[in-house]
Amino acid sequence: MFSFLKDFKNIEKQVLNVVIAEFFIQLVNATFMNILPLYMSREGYSNEEIALYITFRFLGVFILAVPFGFFIKGKKLAKFFYISSFCVPFFGLAIVFAIGLKIKWLIITTLLLWGASFTFMQIPISPFILRNSAKSNHTAGIALSYSTWSFAGILSGILIAVLDFINPETFNERNILIIFSVMAFGGLPFLFFTKFKEHIEEKTKTEKVNAPTDWSLIIKGLVPTLIIATGAGLTIPFISLFFEKVHHLDKGGFSIISSVAAVLVAWGAMLVPRIKNEIGYKIAIPTTQSLAVISLVALATTQFYSQYTAALYIAIACYLLRQPLMNMAGPMTSELVLNYVGKNNREITSALTAAIWSGSWVISGFMVKIMFAQGYAFVNVFLITSALYAFGVLTYYGLILDYNKREKKGLIDT
Repeated sequence: MFSFLKDFKNIEKQVLNVVIAEFFIQLVNATFMNILPLYMSREGYSNEEIALYITFRFLGVFILAVPFGFFIKGKKLAKFFYISSFCVPFFGLAIVFAIGLKIKWLIITTLLLWGASFTFMQIPISPFILRNSAKSNHTAGIALSYSTWSFAGILSGILIAVLDFINPETFNERNILIIFSVMAFGGLPFLFFTKFKEHIEEKTKTEKVNAPTDWSLIIKGLVPTLIIATGAGLTIPFISLFFEKVHHLDKGGFSIISSVAAVLVAWGAMLVPRIKNEIGYKIAIPTTQSLAVISLVALATTQFYSQYTAALYIAIACYLLRQPLMNMAGPMTSELVLNYVGKNNREITSALTAAIWSGSWVISGFMVKIMFAQGYAFVNVFLITSALYAFGVLTYYGLILDYNKREKKGLIDT
């Protein structure tokens, strides 16, 4: 069951330490995702205010992503990991105090800077892994990076539950956010004690840095991401609401399900190198994504018979299938796209990917509000997502076919 762990034993030490630093950043990210809205609510902010303020976090990523992607092209990347590992927890603490002081401009500013701080880790880490790993370790390194979100979510959930059990008054929302922000500084030692020896190809440092960006390749590579991200934005933020409104599952029950899903997602991500090596992109990506789409359709349609007890259990089962299946494709599609666009375009592609995900979630959130206002049921919204996902799977398959053609022609440089 755990034999896949040997696929990760040869990951280069400097890559491993950067991924550990990323885990600490994801630890504060996962905690704030769940606890920050509750803290703001306790401080008297309305739901509309909370939604508006949190949007600025994604706006921070969206604004900085593209210029940062151009800036880091052909540069050493390790220094940016230091910035992120310090700034994310620092601005996390600043957000907590700004909310307590109820200073609107300070809340907006700290959230913008907090979101921007994530880009210094989020954007360069995949190019860093591809630059500084043996080709045989590329998939394992990216898969391990992807799994940090799941592992952070698992640890965060367990620690919060334990602290709440010990003393819910002492370990209230404010103090939990402060504790996890301080813990996030723990990633810095792993960077400080690493002797980085970054590899940058000689031609990348000279003529390739100034070579024109191949926008046709980048657009082809990112179209599937745009479609999938738009669909995800219509559904993922509202899954808990679906279970509450349709199946009357309270937040405690959904938290347990989410924790189980996080374990499955982490396990699935760790299986990715073996799956990719055994069956390749052409089968692995469309298969996992297609099964995830079928699971989402089955999940959505439980609303049609939600009056029956079995509907809840079917919905839970479908959710627990959908989460790891869709997320297993993530490391593979990331590696596929970055190899497809070539070494000269990786940094800007990674930046655009971050911008697409942040921007699409903001836009999708407004779209869902409009659909709910027009009387759309959850099942309708989720089925729209399923249709977008299905179209995204087809576009990924087309991209894989083109990737294979370019690889046979010797145009894929990994």
